[in-house]
Amino acid sequence: MKFYNRENEKAQLYKVLQQSRKEAQMTVLMGRRRIGKTELSLQCGDEKVLYFFVGKKTEQLLCHDYLEEISFKLGVPIIGQLSSFSEVFRYVLQLAERQPFTLVIDEFQNFLKINSSVFSDMQRDWDLHKRTSHLNLIISGSVFTLMKRIFEDYEEPLFGRATERLLLKPFSTNVLKEILADYNPNHTPEDLLALFSITGGVPWYVALLLDKGYVTKDQMLTALTEENSPFINEGKNILIEEFGTDYVTYFSILTCIAGGLKTRAEIEGELGIGNIGSYLARLENYYNLVSKSLPIFSKENSKKMRYQLNDCFLIFWFRFFYKYQALVENRALKSLETIILRDYSTVSGFMMERYFARKFEEEGKYIIGKWWDRKGENEIDLIVADPIKKEAWVYELKKQGERYEAKTLKEKVKAMVTQTPELAKMRLHLGSLTLEDV
Repeated sequence: MKFYNRENEKAQLYKVLQQSRKEAQMTVLMGRRRIGKTELSLQCGDEKVLYFFVGKKTEQLLCHDYLEEISFKLGVPIIGQLSSFSEVFRYVLQLAERQPFTLVIDEFQNFLKINSSVFSDMQRDWDLHKRTSHLNLIISGSVFTLMKRIFEDYEEPLFGRATERLLLKPFSTNVLKEILADYNPNHTPEDLLALFSITGGVPWYVALLLDKGYVTKDQMLTALTEENSPFINEGKNILIEEFGTDYVTYFSILTCIAGGLKTRAEIEGELGIGNIGSYLARLENYYNLVSKSLPIFSKENSKKMRYQLNDCFLIFWFRFFYKYQALVENRALKSLETIILRDYSTVSGFMMERYFARKFEEEGKYIIGKWWDRKGENEIDLIVADPIKKEAWVYELKKQGERYEAKTLKEKVKAMVTQTPELAKMRLHLGSLTLEDV
């Protein structure tokens, strides 16, 4: 797949590159795994880019690889035996005093296991050489929590050293539509919704499907359970290192949320355990995987609070692959395919809400939310409020337009307005969104 979008991020990186010509700059690329951090960093605009991958090797072997990269890319002879990363990094800073270049360090968090003193050594040398060096340093890593700890915990040596932080997000809905149109000019709204539902706009997943010719809804769903499909174990691959030995509990909670259980009481009842508050708090505040959802304009202490899983792909993975892990372990992939095809319509209905919410959010001018009452008897799929114009659009989401009942929505809106003073002051427009609007 060709390199799509990221114009804003590339422009930011190029601006930092220009600043590095005056003094060294450090950029930290954050974002979930598979989001395209490495590819973006290599597109920073510099003609000379060194790439250091922090693989799971000894420090001495890594340094040997890095010295070869320096020699090859910069045309300088390999000097002596630099066996510590501290020595290599200091050497790079000194080289950049004479010639500017970019250094990309990928999987940076792996130094925690190789040699955690690397961070304090880097801090020392960065502080000493930053003003005289012209190094454009770009650091990324795939374990989100560890990267946040290294650069955002004030007790860590590298806290405050980054001159730029970039948080990469999935492709926007418009870009996702553009990409699918390139691969399948005759795609249907169902095809686009399927691509969004499975990938959430994460570039690596999009490429996995489209580059192999899976460009329709049915082809995409069938591809998920093919023999050796990378989707089968992807959830474990990206989260097991994050959660460590507690992963079973976290996975069980996420499976409940992905399956439609929304409150702590519902989750505890399904799991048959109590006191999951600390797990939910870490999933929300530390791992950034779940968030609390409230009816639009509700106060934070509202008792109507629900939990939701933030990542579309992980919703799909926990809903199918982890929930039916016995089928996966026994390689009964045809049975799993049958379940996915059977239940997809339910999941895609929820994903359609996500799609439209993100679509409006991308415009950057609305307050977006849902509404439900205390008993959960009345619920409205999507509300888009313009606080400047004092207008709000209230939508019922139906795949097929003929299923929309205007009278029913009016009754729900009447109940909503009596409980939501902010909306009572706005001019309301009622309607529906269907697949044709995707």
